[in-house]
Amino acid sequence: MTKAGIIGMGSYIGEELVTNADLEKKVDTNDEWIRTRTGIEERRFAPQDVDSSDMAYIAAKNALEHAELSAEELDLILVATVTPDMPFPSVSSLIQHRLGATKAAAMDISAACAGFIYGLATGQQFIENGAYKHILVVGVEKLSKITNFEDRNTAVLFGDGAGAAILGPVSEDKGILAFELGADGSGAMHINKQGSFLEMNGREVFKFAVRQMGDSALKVLEKAGLTKEECDFLVPHQANIRIMEAARQRLDLPIEKMSKTVHKYGNTSSASIPMAMVDELQSGKIKDGDVLVLVGFGAGLVWGSVAIRWGK
Repeated sequence: MTKAGIIGMGSYIGEELVTNADLEKKVDTNDEWIRTRTGIEERRFAPQDVDSSDMAYIAAKNALEHAELSAEELDLILVATVTPDMPFPSVSSLIQHRLGATKAAAMDISAACAGFIYGLATGQQFIENGAYKHILVVGVEKLSKITNFEDRNTAVLFGDGAGAAILGPVSEDKGILAFELGADGSGAMHINKQGSFLEMNGREVFKFAVRQMGDSALKVLEKAGLTKEECDFLVPHQANIRIMEAARQRLDLPIEKMSKTVHKYGNTSSASIPMAMVDELQSGKIKDGDVLVLVGFGAGLVWGSVAIRWGK
């Protein structure tokens, strides 16, 4: 059986730097309150004329370059987003055309902050059953356009960005080892968007996330036939440092073995895990042969994790 793994990654970081001090001028909050409760110090917003497809296109181009592939070699494009440019056509269709990926099928995935994980698990199936060879998976969000800057509880949390991965065949001892996906629709209204802005019951989401992130990380390692001692690096959804710390502690990992970018990007939903991975690859923290656990949760309520042995 062909083994599927990540062979290239790229990202787009919002161009407008927005610090906690900047938000103090817009909403009833302060830097200390934001830092102590979330770990966020600043976030990035995309310019007004840059939408999700523009960010996804840049991240995808960077990922293709890293993988040393042309767009014509893509067989499928999967875009995870809850902030598409418009209800339809899909973001994946828009970037398929811009990339010149004329052979590729395209569809969007709506799984909020776990969307990138759902995309990896979906793409793995197509490669390992022999249907496709190269798949682009993008997580992208322009959350600034659905954030209510009069709501002090949510205005400080979110940022814009995109992260992309190229899935392709890798050697037998590398690649995706296991995935674990789940949902609990009874909590659906705890994070929702019915009008112009997203709304969140922060207390309930926090309780759910603290429990579910750690559980899912442990389950995916068990599915992969690994112990938590064999995990080399944790890449959690960058939502809140306290939630991330709870997951790290469940795995008994030292702090240097957990990715942390929430302080500079905020919560970028489906983009947060791939954006963090690009940062860690560039810093050299992710090394060939490392066992990584990627884990996320979000609106739905949904969650997902992937265990992967890094390398080609």
